Amino acid sequence: MAIKPILFNTEMVRAILDGRKSCTRRLVKFLPGENPRWTGYTKDGLMLHNGKNEPCIRKAPYQPGDILYVRETWSPVFVRPRRYLYKVECKEGENLPIKWHPSIHMPKKAARIWLKVTNVRVERLQEMKPVDVIKEGAYPDCWDCLNTYGESGSQCCYGTEEQCSQCDEVMMEWEKLWNSTIKKTDLDSYGWEANPWVWVIEFERCEKPEEIRI
Repeated sequence: MAIKPILFNTEMVRAILDGRKSCTRRLVKFLPGENPRWTGYTKDGLMLHNGKNEPCIRKAPYQPGDILYVRETWSPVFVRPRRYLYKVECKEGENLPIKWHPSIHMPKKAARIWLKVTNVRVERLQEMKPVDVIKEGAYPDCWDCLNTYGESGSQCCYGTEEQCSQCDEVMMEWEKLWNSTIKKTDLDSYGWEANPWVWVIEFERCEKPEEIRI
């Protein structure tokens, strides 16, 4: 088990706090000399191999059992006992006289959100279904649908995706959201239409490890 940091944008931090996000997708990084546009194939869903039966991507950034702490925009409060403020809790448009620190600089001791990685796999981005978008925390209006997915064995709580126009909307919204995280110059390689390889990292909330507690 390793303890590692992970970054999310403000909306995804809120989704985790609300209990609506249990999964994230991160771009696969190819080894030097390999061609990201080559389809490749997977073994046990954990590694992508090239035509020579050789691994062609770097290992997943996280492994099942790893503990992650979410880095947020934060500020220390110099009182005893020491505590921290988190910008995600501020109301929109609220300007507090606080010096905020970038999330990338948050130390482990200031983290309040801890996650345990439960599953990791590699797949193409467009393999996603509406239920996967909901698990990403990206479409809160459909969160209640998750209660019926397991019962119906379908990808849509109405029986099939064709019976639910909302499923199309879910996927379109996800496409926009994904593309908004990619530089315009990289859309041809990593945008939704490029259908890049991604790591699918599933997780659950957990307590802060004993050795990190202060």
